[in-house]
Amino acid sequence: MLSVLEIIKRTTGFFEQRGVESPRLNAELIIGHALGLKRMQLYLQFERLLTEPELEKIRPLVKRRGNREPLQYVTGETEFFGLQLKVDRRALIPRPETERLIELILQQMVAPPVAILDLGTGSGAIALSLAKTYPEAVVTAVEISEEALGLARENAEATGLTGRVRFVQSDWLSALPTDEKYQLIVANPPYLSDAETAETQPEVKGFEPPMALSAGANGAAALEHIIGAARPYLTPGGLLACETGQAQHQALLTLAADRGYARAESRCDLTGRPRYLLAFV
Repeated sequence: MLSVLEIIKRTTGFFEQRGVESPRLNAELIIGHALGLKRMQLYLQFERLLTEPELEKIRPLVKRRGNREPLQYVTGETEFFGLQLKVDRRALIPRPETERLIELILQQMVAPPVAILDLGTGSGAIALSLAKTYPEAVVTAVEISEEALGLARENAEATGLTGRVRFVQSDWLSALPTDEKYQLIVANPPYLSDAETAETQPEVKGFEPPMALSAGANGAAALEHIIGAARPYLTPGGLLACETGQAQHQALLTLAADRGYARAESRCDLTGRPRYLLAFV
């Protein structure tokens, strides 16, 4: 029989051989998940001997991560802006950079928005976070993928926000009535080109949905469409907030001016790289 610590060490070595980033952390998180233990609880049980049924729970999860499947897909969950969300291959994994987008929105909104639109909701992370933050707002979450919409609805139910978000299957704004108006429109669309997607880590290009990553040959294509299409849906003083690629900002700022926005600003992520576009009506 092997102890918890011995299994952690063996798993760490296996992950190192497979090129997994932060192998010890990944080993602890996966083993803790399999055993139903938080990391601190795991540390307190290092010497405990594992039973065969417990090892049978651990092995398939370790194999999946060793095949470079993302940790969040292996455990089936992630935390985003204080919400515990279900994640799987139906939608992109919510990332810390997108949490920063929400923080920027909260800084910009002078008055709480009463109507919010989330374009390309995926797992529902942005829509649900904003619904929780602005309890008086009506939030509409748009997604072209029926599978991703199913995941977003499951997360709405799990977080107790089902009645707060309206889910609409649509290719961006095409299915929305033209007379709808919003104080806030948020979008985290695909902003990589096909070539850039091909250069991403195995966890990304091998497992996350391609349509949520790549906008085709022109990585800015989805953003260009959204900047143009969203303008008529915004109320005076409204905000369009987008997560973007790093090399796209000058062209997108110029486009926003051409499309009639009063002003547009580029903002950086926590590493100092340009990643967000804020366009004001």
